[in-house]
Amino acid sequence: MAKSPMMEQYEGIKVKYEDAIVLWRLGDFYEMFNEDAKVASKELELTLTGRDCGEGQRAPMCGVPYHAVDTYISRLVSKGHKVVICEQLEDPASVASGKIVERGVIRIVTPGTLTGGNTPSETENNYLSAVCFAGGEIGCAFCDISTGDLYVTKFSGEGCVDALMNELGTYSPAEVILNISRYENVPLSVFLDERLGAFVSDREDERFDLSKAGKLITATLSKDEGKELAADAVMSRSVGALIDYIHDTQKTDISYIKSLKIYTRGEFLEMDLSTRRNLELCETMRSKEKRGSLLGVLDKTKTSMGARLLRKWVETPLVNAKAIERRLDAVEELASDTMLRGELTEQLRTVLDLERLMGKLVYKSAVTRDLRAIANTLSVVPAIRELLAFSKSSELRRLYDETDDLADICSLVSRAIVDEPPFSVREGGFIREGYNEEVDSLNDIMKGGNAFKEQLEASEKERTGIPKLKIGYNRVFGYYIEVTNLYKDKVPENYIRKQTLVNGERYITQELKEFEAKILGASDRRSALEYQLFCEICDVLTEENNIRRLQNTAASLALIDTYLSLAEVAAQNNYVRPEVDYSDVVSITEGRHPVVERFTTDATFVPNDTLLDTENNRMLLITGPNMAGKSTYMRQTALICVMAQLGSFVPASGARIGICDKIFTRVGASDDLASGQSTFMLEMTEVAYILKNATKRSLIIYDEIGRGTSTYDGMSIAKAVVEYTAGKKLGAKTLFATHYHELTDLEGQIPGVINYNIAAKKKGDGVIFLRKIVRGHADDSYGIEVASLAGVPHEVIRRAKAILSSLEAEAAKPHKSETAEEANITFEDLARDEVIHKLKNTDPNILTPLEALTLLTQLHGML
Repeated sequence: MAKSPMMEQYEGIKVKYEDAIVLWRLGDFYEMFNEDAKVASKELELTLTGRDCGEGQRAPMCGVPYHAVDTYISRLVSKGHKVVICEQLEDPASVASGKIVERGVIRIVTPGTLTGGNTPSETENNYLSAVCFAGGEIGCAFCDISTGDLYVTKFSGEGCVDALMNELGTYSPAEVILNISRYENVPLSVFLDERLGAFVSDREDERFDLSKAGKLITATLSKDEGKELAADAVMSRSVGALIDYIHDTQKTDISYIKSLKIYTRGEFLEMDLSTRRNLELCETMRSKEKRGSLLGVLDKTKTSMGARLLRKWVETPLVNAKAIERRLDAVEELASDTMLRGELTEQLRTVLDLERLMGKLVYKSAVTRDLRAIANTLSVVPAIRELLAFSKSSELRRLYDETDDLADICSLVSRAIVDEPPFSVREGGFIREGYNEEVDSLNDIMKGGNAFKEQLEASEKERTGIPKLKIGYNRVFGYYIEVTNLYKDKVPENYIRKQTLVNGERYITQELKEFEAKILGASDRRSALEYQLFCEICDVLTEENNIRRLQNTAASLALIDTYLSLAEVAAQNNYVRPEVDYSDVVSITEGRHPVVERFTTDATFVPNDTLLDTENNRMLLITGPNMAGKSTYMRQTALICVMAQLGSFVPASGARIGICDKIFTRVGASDDLASGQSTFMLEMTEVAYILKNATKRSLIIYDEIGRGTSTYDGMSIAKAVVEYTAGKKLGAKTLFATHYHELTDLEGQIPGVINYNIAAKKKGDGVIFLRKIVRGHADDSYGIEVASLAGVPHEVIRRAKAILSSLEAEAAKPHKSETAEEANITFEDLARDEVIHKLKNTDPNILTPLEALTLLTQLHGML
């Protein structure tokens, strides 16, 4: 027995996509067969059934409803699967009996090509990246196909792979295409797997062909963009590979791609992945949540478009003072005008995700509700423009002038589509009355049919004497007359039995068959016509000119929302406008940590001043006990610089921010087991990276250097780093926190090194942290008091104090002069000296309770 025609059709397509799960449209379901069904039933927790496929075989099978398929696709892709959507390309009702419905692949879905409701997050971009290695250069392109954003840059020279990984960390692509084998560069492979968790397609060198890239770029991008890109082979190959991949997966025109943005290193404030993590820009280090991050404080956006744009601003602050000032002007006007801010915010509450709604239109996955959502969003644009009409800042005036209210598109959709359309575009019922005469005529026939059905039911009840006779309809049997068993003996001869039920029988009559043909014919014609009208409306909206108009309006709405968010935060939290210029000065008066102050509930946040430059205040050398606030102070300085350069007001009573080109942080870290690096090795790797890449315009934060090795080694390294960073060769603005009090002697020895400490005061056996940074070095490490606060047992604390007193007394004794007495050294003297040496080389601030007990046991044994 041969295989069924449908299974032959399925296998003919499946053989081309062995690495993917094929979703096969079959009526109202998408089905999966064989191994695909087994995998999907496990991943999606679906019941596994079977289907006869000829030759006496039964194929494993499971399926999902067509109207809920997006949810299942997202779940499969999130679990690392590629999904192929195979659709019916013709109406099954129009196919002759005995013939099979034509099917074909309409889309391939991967982590980087999710669109519409499939995307993992409404408030984050979902990037696909193409990376091209060629002759010492690396081209790197990024595209969010759901919004049309497209970017490209390149790296070359020493450290280009590190630069690439930092850029990938900024965009966090869900999927990366490589022209080389991933294992040719192990650090990159580990980074993609362990840090990004990206879906990787490597050895895709055919996609990166330069000649092919040139043709694709010419066909997709503008003439000027193509000309600019053609001058750089490695960037052309990256963009070409992206376009080729999108063509292959989306199976449709990609004119939706926005204008290409070609950028170079230095156009934005550079921060490596470690710095972004340490500053907790968009997520916290521990929980990976937005709440508790800088973005969590700044994000008061009302639209998904605004939320994505604000995230991008936080990730890529500017280095252009004029552009920053334009943003600050807009924020200032909105922050100072409470009424304008409130009215604009209220209008934006009804704005939907226009960018991704357009993406669904372009990729042929839109439904009538998406058209209605576009119209609803456009309906508020005139009111938003009117509110901006009298704006004073050049940026808000520009948004007023350049925002198209798209009245023609809004009118078209509003006239055509009912306010609450059904989900399906194939079953009709969504075209508004008055839009199309033929649809109205068919609707009249169907409405008349309902009246006829009611009349027929009433007349049949009277004619037959069956009081509970009813006329019904289902998609399988069509129209029928239903009679319960109680009245079966009253059924007239002209009733033809159609179906037997438990409690009765269903019949048809010639009159009912004629009625059914008329009504169903009208219904089918209406559904087909409405779908045709829907496609025509979609075609109008996706015309190149209209797509650009829609994109521009979406961009304007996102900008307005972002400015409103920053203005709202500034007004609520008492932020001030920073003065931003190209000087080398970072001067902050009464600065506050934007996140910590929001979560300080037990006391008022203590503000602090900061003065950094590249002359007399190059490096603030900060001493003081753990838990006193050194790290908070240093991070708040960096965050205030980030906020100022992204165009936000800042938490201070005054601020002048000389634009930084890069920010680096070296903060205590745990062992990086994934790459096999110890804490100290990781620390030194990060220090090396900073010293190689920082410039005079950079801001550097060192939070403890050298603590992962012996005291003398660590102090020597720390001192050398201070000398190099503050020296003429680098001379960058630096905040350096340390427990090596010996380093405080460098003030006066190295120009620009200034001692500061976090004030603290002893109270009984404890210590009170005043959280205030003051000039001078700390006169006490307060290590024992901090250990007590941390819960170290009292017995250990008492013993530590006794040892400290002994050591201080020993240190106070005058040193012996070298005499003959020194030749008479006893073993007891040697043991005592060894104990003293060990204690001197021990930092109590870093000991755990167990380590402290172990040390005491060792010292006791030595004595």
